Amino acid sequence: MADSQEKSTAAHDEQQAARAPEGGVALQENLRTFTLWQRLQIFLASWIGYLAVLLIGRTLRLEVYGWENWEAARKTGKGLIYTFWHREIFPATWFWRRRGIVVMTSQNFDGEYIARIIQRHGFGAARGSSSRGAYRALGEMVRCLRHGADTAFTIDGPRGPRFVAKPGAVLLAKATGAAILCFHIALRKAYVFRKTWDQTQIPCPFGRAAVFIAPPILVSPEANEEEQTRKHQEVQAALDQLRERGEAWAGSA
Repeated sequence: MADSQEKSTAAHDEQQAARAPEGGVALQENLRTFTLWQRLQIFLASWIGYLAVLLIGRTLRLEVYGWENWEAARKTGKGLIYTFWHREIFPATWFWRRRGIVVMTSQNFDGEYIARIIQRHGFGAARGSSSRGAYRALGEMVRCLRHGADTAFTIDGPRGPRFVAKPGAVLLAKATGAAILCFHIALRKAYVFRKTWDQTQIPCPFGRAAVFIAPPILVSPEANEEEQTRKHQEVQAALDQLRERGEAWAGSA
């Protein structure tokens, strides 16, 4: 089913000097500077991460539930805001690869090598987070959506709490009219980094994975604070329900 998915299109903004992924909107570079040692670490980590996603991803046996919800979201015609939990970055990078989706990534050391990994798989990276550079990154994501590129949030990132949605997706949807598309990827077998705040999951090679996609959530441009709060709660509930379905699927083996 994944092979039949449409590829999103995006316009190129010639006014930006930064280089964009092929077919995508050009993005600003990270404004933060790193030491020589940090740059070397980022270089090595980004290539190791890229190859790990590539090699393990090719072995995964994927099932998709709710693809009709993706199709319904696409029919709104104003772009998509993919929304998922931070721990799922690895399988999400593989599943949604080569679509030019612009992902908000942190400006810190970890965020930089993650940005480079996903860029090598055909994503864009808007540097910023809830803790640093958020407004600049949100503004860049607004621009990307208006130029035809989809966007994505690890909605509980960059530092948690785990499984607690932040309001960025709702703010972006209100500003652009784009549909919020919540999804969850469950893994039957995975290595879990239990000492990290998000308990990052790396799929085991040749394992099974399931992608669960919720119906799109729309936010009116005129939504007041109360309505935005309600939509935020709707996003949280959708992600919680998808995770419950994923856990039931993973435990049914």
